[in-house]
Amino acid sequence: MTSVAGLPAKPRIRLGTFPTPLQPAPRLSAVAGVEIWLKRDDLTGFGLGGNKVRGLEFLLADAQRRGCDHLVTGGGPGSNWAMLAALAARTLGMDTVLVCYGTPVPPVGNMALASMIDAEIRFTGDPDRASVDVVVERVADELRAAGRMPYPLGRGGANPVGALGYLAASVEMAAQLTDLGLAPTALWLPTGSCGTQAGLVAGAHWLRCGYEVVGVTVSRPVAECVNRIATLAAAAAEDIGVPGPCNEPVVVDGHIGPGYGKRSADGDAAAQLVARTEGLFLDPIFGAKAMAGLLAAIRRGAVVGPVVFLVTGGAPTLFTTP
Repeated sequence: MTSVAGLPAKPRIRLGTFPTPLQPAPRLSAVAGVEIWLKRDDLTGFGLGGNKVRGLEFLLADAQRRGCDHLVTGGGPGSNWAMLAALAARTLGMDTVLVCYGTPVPPVGNMALASMIDAEIRFTGDPDRASVDVVVERVADELRAAGRMPYPLGRGGANPVGALGYLAASVEMAAQLTDLGLAPTALWLPTGSCGTQAGLVAGAHWLRCGYEVVGVTVSRPVAECVNRIATLAAAAAEDIGVPGPCNEPVVVDGHIGPGYGKRSADGDAAAQLVARTEGLFLDPIFGAKAMAGLLAAIRRGAVVGPVVFLVTGGAPTLFTTP
């Protein structure tokens, strides 16, 4: 276990390859009319990469500290989080149960990858995403009754420990911005389970970064996102003994499209633009919709550059999202 430079010491297991690149997007910027930089957390270097690797470094260190031998978590059948959590747990010798909402589906994409590492997969039989959290706790109780030591985690790993991943990322990016002489006005990202934005909000406040952290909701109502982000950011800051943020989190609505886990027309258009200009594929569920939100804000004249866009990964969903 290691600690993060600049971050009060917390248990951490190294999974990713950091720092991830912070690179200019000159051709995209020329089309958009605002200077855009890309923080490439699709290149975190574990599995197929993605933002969830950062939180898992702290969550699984906490699991080991507690002596846990079993990870129990879940999400949708295509969940990047669930697959990466299972993969990380397996590398540490932990057994894994993944709980998915709905009914069994063919093992493709992230489901196929989770099956490859022999994760046990259970379906709730209920299309409500919240059914995952109920069954995760039920499975954890079953394991305790059998004498095991489970580590149950809600969808996305969105708790104060998981949010430390992006508090640490704020330290990393602050050093990169200093080296580049870059002072962005905002950091844009997709917001789903809210843990990533919470860590970035707490980190930006603690480090006095000067940029606004703007999430584009891809899943939940804005009011729910704002409440979750504020609560998680405050708890993560308290966990490491630094002042918590006092401003209300910024969350942009209007880009969920047909629903969570489904493509949207403006998301697809944004993803095509980024692919054509920068050779980067944004996933359709998170990254594409967040980029659509940024581009729409630029068209409204609501964005002054430079801005940084967090690329959160999700490569397996490129091939499985209808």
